[in-house]
Amino acid sequence: MCGLAGALLRNRLRDDDALVRDVGAMADAIVHRGPDEGGAWTDAAFGVALAHRRLSILDLSAAGRQPMHSASGRFVIAFNGEIYNHLELRNELPGFAWRGHSDTETLLAAFETWGVEAALRRMVGMFAIALWDSGRKELTLARDRLGEKPLYYGLQDGALLFGSELKALAAYRGWAPQVDRDALALFMRYGYVPLPHTIWRGIRKLLPGSYLTLAADAPITVLPAPTLYWRAVEVAAGSARTSIDEASAVGALDQHLRVAVAGQMVADVPLGAFLSGGVDSSTIVALMQAQSPRPVRTFSIGFTEADYNEAAYAKSVAAHLGTDHTEFYVSPGDAQAVIPRLAEMYDEPFGDSSQIPTHLVAAMARRHVTVCLSGDGGDELFGGYNRYFWGRSIWRRIGPLPRGLRAAAGRAVSAVSPQAWDRIGRALPSGLRQPTLGDRLHKLAGVIDVASTDELYRRLVSQHREPRSIVIGGDEAPIWADAEAADFARSARGGDFTERMMFHDLVGYLSDDILAKVDRAAMAVSLETRIPLLDHRLVEFAWSLPLDMKIRHGQGKWLLRQVLYRYVPKELIERPKQGFGIPLDSWLRGPLRDWAEALLDESRLRSEGFLHPEPVRRKWAEHLSGRRNWQYWLWNVLMFQAWRERWA
Repeated sequence: MCGLAGALLRNRLRDDDALVRDVGAMADAIVHRGPDEGGAWTDAAFGVALAHRRLSILDLSAAGRQPMHSASGRFVIAFNGEIYNHLELRNELPGFAWRGHSDTETLLAAFETWGVEAALRRMVGMFAIALWDSGRKELTLARDRLGEKPLYYGLQDGALLFGSELKALAAYRGWAPQVDRDALALFMRYGYVPLPHTIWRGIRKLLPGSYLTLAADAPITVLPAPTLYWRAVEVAAGSARTSIDEASAVGALDQHLRVAVAGQMVADVPLGAFLSGGVDSSTIVALMQAQSPRPVRTFSIGFTEADYNEAAYAKSVAAHLGTDHTEFYVSPGDAQAVIPRLAEMYDEPFGDSSQIPTHLVAAMARRHVTVCLSGDGGDELFGGYNRYFWGRSIWRRIGPLPRGLRAAAGRAVSAVSPQAWDRIGRALPSGLRQPTLGDRLHKLAGVIDVASTDELYRRLVSQHREPRSIVIGGDEAPIWADAEAADFARSARGGDFTERMMFHDLVGYLSDDILAKVDRAAMAVSLETRIPLLDHRLVEFAWSLPLDMKIRHGQGKWLLRQVLYRYVPKELIERPKQGFGIPLDSWLRGPLRDWAEALLDESRLRSEGFLHPEPVRRKWAEHLSGRRNWQYWLWNVLMFQAWRERWA
């Protein structure tokens, strides 16, 4: 895993040295993505420049350096990611005299032999690519199917700029964008800026499963739309439901996982895995250990606060599997020390507070390994989120009731503080205990008056129901996930509410929140992360399965659990789902109060002119008093304020 940056200029009069300085500065801004080596290539005659930062994973020799030229000299590439089937692709590419064993060299041969789209369709992996074709005088940007690797692009100062992170674009000397207030409104709703938008007006995220080609002689004024070489909606809506029996399905999933995991365990550097003790990470680690001749390195973090601590579960799973396990108990001071660095790490506003423990476990793992596998993706593919079975259950119960009656019930639930509900939840019998009952009931109260299932889903994933009421001059722009979800809803499989939620999360929340969080948290410490569950062949298999192989009796991941139970006893896994979070609510009232107060100062909000001060100050006061828990709502505001202080 590495970082890339580059530019395609309208003004071709600048010399190679000036171009090298410009793209070199862009690459230097993301040196954390590739601390081992850096390089740049330019062709001033056509105004194109590529830069690269290398984190050496495969072929540590000079044969793996980038930007890399193809054997014929026609193509030049800067590439971030891993192609897990590149050795198989080499078997289909006879006649090449290979200089090394890097997947980058394989990519170049594939593009030269098959062309861009056909080569992309053959790849199994995670990637962001910038490719210059000197024969056709074209620049192509491409991104993997699920959006594991980021790629930003946009027009600034007569140039197309692109890079692995926004901070690379911001290092270009002509960088002078404006904050996109419509994107800010979206951020306030979701806690992230959804595809294809970024916080900067005119700067975009390249869509997952797409590529964008620009001719060097074309005017750089309006960018063409990306071409999709893979669409999740075609997979989800077009997959024929398999008639496979349960035993065969368990065996097939086991085999798919073995293939995906084995392919992602190939590295020329030390490799390990994150282990929380939950279903997803335990499954990945179990399949790693089953295929490894030595103990797999596993890593987990714990918290002294029992409601947030999963370390004991991870330790038990590690002991059963025989991994070489390392755990680190995080103090409040350790976690709070990360907060001032978040705006630099996430160079657009990002409000998922699990970014903090994710970064801490990545930093701990990086002291021992260079690559870590993770279990992300299991919730979206196999029905793990509570909303998938709660949503259907909620609607079945509330849908027939008058909306006015439902609204009154919601007000009654909200009248009791979350802390009071939490005390009730902790007093329940062990099998029914709900340590965060208050937040869940308040969230239920916020959705109980919806008019449709689609509105219910939107409420469930929203952290602010009316962003226009807080963002000055902001209105929510259309987002890609909504358009894709609408196409899925019109398909033969789109009639099921649960599958619509799962699909929407696959094309939205997964790439915009989960994958962005993991990428930035890990790459900030130069750790490569790999996600076997997002092997596109496994994704396609998962969508061929009937829903009852994923969700049964109010519990998700049924089929994934059956695979896991082949390796880990059921009693080590079965427990209520627990998020990867921090006690943000109490920290905001305690050790983070002064930091938050400075960012939420009323006069400051008024002078900056982005957010209406009144609702911010009202919710801050309610939170401090303990009357309400507005931790997620406030965290979004705080993350924007901290980001604005650093970048805007």
